[in-house]
Amino acid sequence: MLALPQTAEYALRAVCYIAEHEVDGPVPVSEVAASLGAPQNYLSKTLHRLGTLGVLSSVRGARGGYTLAARGSDIRLAAIIEPFLAPTEHRCIMGRTQCREDVPCGAHWRWKAVRDTARAFFTDLTVADLLGGEAKGPIGFPRPGAGQVDAVRAAG
Repeated sequence: MLALPQTAEYALRAVCYIAEHEVDGPVPVSEVAASLGAPQNYLSKTLHRLGTLGVLSSVRGARGGYTLAARGSDIRLAAIIEPFLAPTEHRCIMGRTQCREDVPCGAHWRWKAVRDTARAFFTDLTVADLLGGEAKGPIGFPRPGAGQVDAVRAAG
């Protein structure tokens, strides 16, 4: 029913993938894109933005890629998704231009409760929470085998 914008979802999934696999060194964008089934150029821009925001660190060069800029337990999901949310978050679901707390529509207070719950979810949870504690291994993003990594890196 409620869904994140696709860029926010890619950002969240990519950060989790990187957290799970950075133990082997920086994770190339091409590998993350292949794992998520996301367009590499699109994901590259998304990861670059997360780098400028301090969520990720980038390493240049042939063995370059991304790592987390902090421990997974220190990165809140809100820091990952909020930059990619539309500014219409407070738009009235009934389409009213004058819907606000002092002039609410019939759905205002219930919808506000839903928004506040979603905001708390993303503010309270960390990357480590999604991975079951500090990143200890894959939970759903298998890292390609050595031959696949070389093929992915060669393609990128």
